[in-house]
Parts: sequence; C-alpha cells; structure tokens
Amino acid sequence: MQYPDGGGGRAALVVADDPTFATLVEERVRWLDEVAPYEPGAFYKRELPALRAVLEGTAPLELIVVDGYVDLDPDGRPGLGAHVHDALGIPVIGVAKTAFRTATHAVEVRRGGADRPLYVTAIGLPRDRAAGIVARMAGPHRMPDALRRVDALARGHAVIA
Repeated sequence: MQYPDGGGGRAALVVADDPTFATLVEERVRWLDEVAPYEPGAFYKRELPALRAVLEGTAPLELIVVDGYVDLDPDGRPGLGAHVHDALGIPVIGVAKTAFRTATHAVEVRRGGADRPLYVTAIGLPRDRAAGIVARMAGPHRMPDALRRVDALARGHAVIA
C-alpha cells in the first residue's frame, strides 16, 4: 500500500501459481480515494480496506503474504496479518523488513547474501514453514521478487503486465 501526499492510497497484488512465487499469473492495482488516518497500534484499520479492494474478484487464494507482521509479540497481539486472517480465513505470512522490538518470536530469514534479515511471522501455518516459504521465494535479493513487484506496483513505479 502506498499513500501519496495528496491523499488516497494505492494497493497492489500479485498472484502466483507456484510455492516459490516464480510465476506470477495476475497483477492488479486499486486506487482508494479515501483511507483511514494512520493510528499507532491500529495499522490494520488503514490497510485492511485496501487489501479487501485489491482482492475483490480474485480466484480463491490458498495463502496471502503481507508486508508487515502477523502478530506483534509472542502472546499474539494482532498485527496486520492477524486481522487479514480473521477477515478472510486463510493462512497469512507476514514479512517485515525491520525488527519490531516486541516481536521476539519472528523468525529471521536471510536471503541473497544480505546481512540484514527479513522477519517472518505467520498464522494458519507454522512459523518455521512460513520462513521456509519466504527463504525459497524466487529472486536473488533480500526481498523476494514477488514482494519487490508488489511494492513497485503500489508505488506506481511499474507497468502492469
């Protein structure tokens, strides 16, 4: 999700047909004229409507990978991914680029020779399995190619195929 200075927001989605996310079969971008203001501790209020909008009309999915945390601490304080799981009822993997001080349960995944890890959390599947999925996602960089593509689409820096 991207929030331009002028207001609104742009959400993006890529859909893959393989567990490494090497073959993208669908891309979409949706614009929202209005988004909720940022509220510390309630990021999902801003993000969930955008996710619903970009998911509308897709074939049923088996898994969703979100940019961020599923849960924010080992006791299960819900993050964006937990709210997505509650809303949609399918497994969710959270991939965060920065450490969150209370997310001591997140599994660190290093990809592409990067010194800095990604922080993986999950709901609906074990965290170690989720970390393995992220580790095997296509691409030579720290960020898997599919996540880099979603980010570029959301920022308006990519042409939709």
